Amino acid sequence: MIHISQYLFELINGGRLQISKEYEKKVTYHDPCYLGRHNGIYDEPRGVLKKIPGLILNEMEESREDSMCCGMGGGRIWMETQKSDRFANLRLDQAIGVGAEVMVTSCPYCITNFEDSRLVLNYDDVIQVKDITEILQEII
Repeated sequence: MIHISQYLFELINGGRLQISKEYEKKVTYHDPCYLGRHNGIYDEPRGVLKKIPGLILNEMEESREDSMCCGMGGGRIWMETQKSDRFANLRLDQAIGVGAEVMVTSCPYCITNFEDSRLVLNYDDVIQVKDITEILQEII
């Protein structure tokens, strides 16, 4: 079994998935805990993004092995925390700090948590949150 980001990387590199449009946005990639730290998958999602014409990938300081959790894992989603202590809020601020217009990830839990924080922080016009498959769907 492989992750969708690995499969997409394989399809693009093998010429079986053609990208037909540009994606003129500044993007940052958030490494999900289980995909990244638990399974060591860092390069393929970034490889997919780097193949997209027009996309500018800006890395956050805390990435890959040092990536910050979105806050959904480990039951933290059920804890009542101050807005300033919520991992998803901190992570969105980091994404904005590197100039990202879109935060891309590969985990439905991360997306749920980031979307909640985006609404709470009133970042509707500041940054979008998307799954890597959503980006590809827009450009193929």
